[in-house]
Amino acid sequence: MIKSMHVGDQRSYKRMITKEEVAAFGELTKDMNDAHFNEDYAKTTIFKKPIVHGMFIGSLFSKIFGMEYPGEGTIYCSQSLKFLKPVYPDTKLLVLVTVKEIIMEKNRVIFRTEIFDENNECMLTGEAMLMPRKEKVHE
Repeated sequence: MIKSMHVGDQRSYKRMITKEEVAAFGELTKDMNDAHFNEDYAKTTIFKKPIVHGMFIGSLFSKIFGMEYPGEGTIYCSQSLKFLKPVYPDTKLLVLVTVKEIIMEKNRVIFRTEIFDENNECMLTGEAMLMPRKEKVHE
């Protein structure tokens, strides 16, 4: 698995988070903060309207890592997140991961993780460290 990966490899997908998904995430995590749900309260904040939970946005990388690249069997070791701009429901997003470093002897891969809006503005950036599934030994 790791032997077929290269620095600079990228994977991405487009995603839009709806108000209904924000509500479901709030219910699931029990984070019902007014910043995500209360229009009147949100008007008093720097965001001016309800925002998507930051951890919901941060979780979007998992689709790529767990199912596509490196794919099934990958272990997510760590993730840093820097929230640059608020994400509002119904914003078109591009979720992008880029291989930054491969540590062959430890079976670890470091990725740059980024999310952009439809205007190509970076909303979130960070780094993830993953442990790809081990290569199958052929008998």
